[in-house]
Amino acid sequence: METAPKINNTAQQASTPPHVAKEKVKMTENQIDYPDKTVGLPLVDDAKMSMRDVCVYYADKQAIYDVNLDVGKNEVIALIGPSGCGKSTFLRSLNRMNDTIDICRVQGSLKLEGEDIYDPKLDVVELRARVGMVFQKPNPFPKSIYDNVAYGPRLHGLANKRYDLDEIVETSLRKAGLWNEVKDRLHQPGTGLSGGQQQRLCIARTIAVSPEVVLMDEPCSALDPIATAKIEELIDELSSQYTIAIVTHSMQQAARVSHRTAYFHLGRLIEVNDTRKVFTSPDHQLTEAYITGRFG
Repeated sequence: METAPKINNTAQQASTPPHVAKEKVKMTENQIDYPDKTVGLPLVDDAKMSMRDVCVYYADKQAIYDVNLDVGKNEVIALIGPSGCGKSTFLRSLNRMNDTIDICRVQGSLKLEGEDIYDPKLDVVELRARVGMVFQKPNPFPKSIYDNVAYGPRLHGLANKRYDLDEIVETSLRKAGLWNEVKDRLHQPGTGLSGGQQQRLCIARTIAVSPEVVLMDEPCSALDPIATAKIEELIDELSSQYTIAIVTHSMQQAARVSHRTAYFHLGRLIEVNDTRKVFTSPDHQLTEAYITGRFG
């Protein structure tokens, strides 16, 4: 797959396509003109994960409505939309992190390589090794840098000898672009690193168990621009080996790192398209209104 397109257009600079309605979008939910189904290209031929008719509820409140979406192999897909639109809730459903919330329930079909990830017989610990997650705030364990990365391989029995574990730790830190910065202090606390380094340590910890999919929930929102640039470069490098889904509030970041972009609005998946198209010629007026800053 080609690397993510580099788009310089900011949300405010995006031109309004002639086929998109220009009238002001009404924000009252029952007045919004939702499409009958997601417009664009929500499905792909070479899917790593496939979601069909996914609904998510918190007690009696519905947060996600009938989402149909494929995530392609070695694809970076960005999930964007206003705060509270359901993008993080949907992302967390992809490795059953919502299971930790008692009042949350998920309906529909969610499959990884054709396997139902909500099958009661499925080992959730194993699933989360295959579908790893990097959270908004860096959360290194109160352990050494080495032990942070080695935790998963030890838990899953991926290394029987210290030599094997050393190799996994070094390889993971190299992939996360952190090895040269920490190789001389591997046994110092991971919490002593800078914020950007901590986030890359968390990425190294995630990929140490050789996941198939990496989920990232606003991984740069707590970082400065320099650290953010390093994480974005890392996403581009990792996409050759992993399937990546990233939630971001930054449309510029979505434009820089992703191949396809999915726009969520009030729990509904409005549009999925090639990232360049979403930011220059979206198919739906709600997408156009969001990227041009008319709400959000």
